Amino acid sequence: MSTFEKDAIFSGVGISRIGRRTGIPGLDLTMEAVRAAVADAGLTPDDIDGVVTFGDTPLAEVVAALGNRAVDQGYGFPTGGVLTPVMSAMMAVSERRARHVLVYRTVQMLGGTMTQSPPTSEPNPLANPPVEPHIPGTRRKLGPFDDIDELLAAHAYSAANWLALHCRRHMELYGTTKEQLGWLAINSRRNAGLNPLAVYRDPMTMDDYLASRPVSTPFGLFDCDVPVDGSIAFAISHVDYAPDCPHPAVRVQAVGGAYGSGGWFHREDFPKMASTEAADEMWSRTDLTPSDVEVAELYDGFTFLTFAWLEALRLCGEGEAGPFVEGASRIALDGALPLNTYGGQLSAGRMHGYWLLHEACLQLRGQAGDRQLARRPEVAVAAAGGGPIAGCLLLTC
Repeated sequence: MSTFEKDAIFSGVGISRIGRRTGIPGLDLTMEAVRAAVADAGLTPDDIDGVVTFGDTPLAEVVAALGNRAVDQGYGFPTGGVLTPVMSAMMAVSERRARHVLVYRTVQMLGGTMTQSPPTSEPNPLANPPVEPHIPGTRRKLGPFDDIDELLAAHAYSAANWLALHCRRHMELYGTTKEQLGWLAINSRRNAGLNPLAVYRDPMTMDDYLASRPVSTPFGLFDCDVPVDGSIAFAISHVDYAPDCPHPAVRVQAVGGAYGSGGWFHREDFPKMASTEAADEMWSRTDLTPSDVEVAELYDGFTFLTFAWLEALRLCGEGEAGPFVEGASRIALDGALPLNTYGGQLSAGRMHGYWLLHEACLQLRGQAGDRQLARRPEVAVAAAGGGPIAGCLLLTC
């Protein structure tokens, strides 16, 4: 089994200004994060061999702004969900196709006053997946998105509707409560209060949470992540660069990814998701175990997605995520398993899994400021995605 990820390190991290409807052009946000990551790694733009992204600023614009001849080399790692570019960069440095690869993710709110980047013809690594031929008389295995038309036909137009189905089923099976979802949101807001870049920092009470506007039962407004403008970037280098890093190199012990069959709800083990397969793959690639994890940065596009990841990663038992977070003491900064220490997408802002990875690196390096754990962690897990796509990484420092 190839464990290519062990040949890669996070040598640098960078983050732009974060805000809502900032009006800042996407390229400006991207270059803030990119330049910060390159400098943080002790590199110059000329040291960068490759650039890869999940979007949104086109690669050609970033390469031109860097002022070197780095190009996207078409790195391919097809099963990491939103973290696919990160895993692709690791594979590239492991195979010596590059030594330092820049990865970035830029987002901008729809309907804002920002300057939009021109359309790009660059392929999306998750678009147009191969389709297996259907043999008449057999039941074709559903691909990751083959059930979207069924959901739309049922007037379920949003991921909020789709994940609400998962959450309600979890409630029926295990007795999970709305209040338990609330404890996750409250903990995230508490952590965001210590993060100067978080967009929502005012304290939240359970009364505030329960009184929030309904979105899709059982989700209310505070169960949903917060759209923002911003960019996050990483410099991913070959492990032989670790001695030269100006900061502690963050090492990758294992990765896992899943591009799950069964779509959103045609799974025999529903309400489980692709996170289950991604986590299983990650644990199969390391001698570390869930009990070794000291801090968890888990995707929270909706509160329930974090519950799903807690169980998939075996950080708690099946069906036990609700009791695990109840009271928010176990998941607090001084708890047994600090969770989403930067405020998560629920309060800090939606960066599609890249901010949680950025935070995991800061915590491992001991550089998370007021929210830094009292005892610097040595093992962190970062996981992103929901429904039929998922990716996770086990990190050490």
